Amino acid sequence: MALSGRSFSVGASCFRACAEESPRTSARVQLLEPTKDARVMVLGGTGRVGGSTAAALSKLRPDLRLVIGGRNREKGYAVVNKLGKNSEFAEVNVEDMKSLESALDGVDMVVHTAGPFQQAKSCNVLEAAISTKTAYLDVCDDTEYAFRAKSLCNKAAEANVAAITTAGIYPGVSNVMASELVRAAKTEGKGMPEKLRFYYYTAGTGGAGPTILATSFLLLGEDVVAYNKGEKIKLQPYSAGLNIDFGKGIGKRDVYLLNLPEVRSIHEILGIPSVSARFGTAPFFWNWGMSAMTNLLPREYLRDRSKVQQLVQLFDPIVRAIDGIAGERVSIRVDLECSDGRHTLAIFSHRRLSVSVGFSTAAFALAVLEGSTQPGVWFPEEPEGIALEAREVLLERAAQGTINFVMNKPPWMVETEPKEVGLGIYV
Repeated sequence: MALSGRSFSVGASCFRACAEESPRTSARVQLLEPTKDARVMVLGGTGRVGGSTAAALSKLRPDLRLVIGGRNREKGYAVVNKLGKNSEFAEVNVEDMKSLESALDGVDMVVHTAGPFQQAKSCNVLEAAISTKTAYLDVCDDTEYAFRAKSLCNKAAEANVAAITTAGIYPGVSNVMASELVRAAKTEGKGMPEKLRFYYYTAGTGGAGPTILATSFLLLGEDVVAYNKGEKIKLQPYSAGLNIDFGKGIGKRDVYLLNLPEVRSIHEILGIPSVSARFGTAPFFWNWGMSAMTNLLPREYLRDRSKVQQLVQLFDPIVRAIDGIAGERVSIRVDLECSDGRHTLAIFSHRRLSVSVGFSTAAFALAVLEGSTQPGVWFPEEPEGIALEAREVLLERAAQGTINFVMNKPPWMVETEPKEVGLGIYV
């Protein structure tokens, strides 16, 4: 029997919560130690993100039994050999429901890292998890997929299955950071949160390989959805560049608009009138290349997964070579502005994305195993997904190895250039 069937109970309040779209509060959740010897399948575990997640889970909870799910036996057994005795490989085809349901038999939780999620036709893995009563987590970074998953909230609740979508580093940790900024502003200030901005930076592909490259190209084929004073607006992808200070270890970087799911979910769930997300990379000429692709290639081309895979095969050797020089530093900056003039931010920076994404995803997985998540399908910023009292532990786990991690500070305290705080005083 899956963990979700053992550890969670469903009440009428949960069914109502699934149906509501306004901000919600949840009953206090008692956090538990993860079930000993729980079996966790990392689907896509032979890839960079999945392999990193499995390694982080093994380090954080050595007693967990890890199942590496994928198609390539050779790669699968190579991962298992690195992880050690508490791991095994299972051959799984994510496009085949029977294969998925068979693989999930006897598994307590599935962590879905087998992207890219863009242009996926269905939420096969989530539906299989609900069918087999298996707790679920994904690292989706696609708006359409994320809200398709969210539409299965009632179905998951009826099956007593706890599930979180968009639960990696960004989106994921970034959503929790944003939610905590909003919560602090409402608690400490007199003004209302009005503007929230996500800024992301990753050097090269962050060592995460061709899947990240494919995701980036596919996003260039989507109109950017943002919100301005409550109004939904559509903008050109990789446009409206800004030079943003990511603080210690990263410095100032150029970032550009992209269509990311946390923009819509934060707007709808937390009720923030103005929300947007921007992303940038290095070396600087990759930003120029991304902008050129957006302007020169037809939108239909960039939305065709088969054509994008051809582009990935063409560019991947070049990108990997330059990645060796660029490194894989990653940074998240979340800015919140309120009606009373309050401006606070959070920053999360790490030297290696391939490591950081693993700890971030593992932090969410452990939160689910510890009983933080109610039955249903949730975004990370929802208290039914990550209980308020579980967020500090989640962020501590995710922040392992960071070179800079700050929450709820004014910009002048964390930006790299000295700022005048008044009367000619600089800090």
